[in-house]
Amino acid sequence: MVHYEVIIYWSAEDKAFVAEVPELSGCMADGATYQEALANAEVVIKEWIDTAKELGRFIPQPKGRLVFA
Repeated sequence: MVHYEVIIYWSAEDKAFVAEVPELSGCMADGATYQEALANAEVVIKEWIDTAKELGRFIPQPKGRLVFA
């Protein structure tokens, strides 16, 4: 598994946990539980990378934890 940062938070509007992968543009998933959101994020990360490969698009290398200054 490739190691990208995943940010998970509760969305009251969606009534679900949302998992965002900031290094992969538009890559996000959700789930009824924290664990489900993370599992779904792992699936969409793979799908995002597979689609990018098929389309010949750039796939960023994971940087790990993002640090904001």
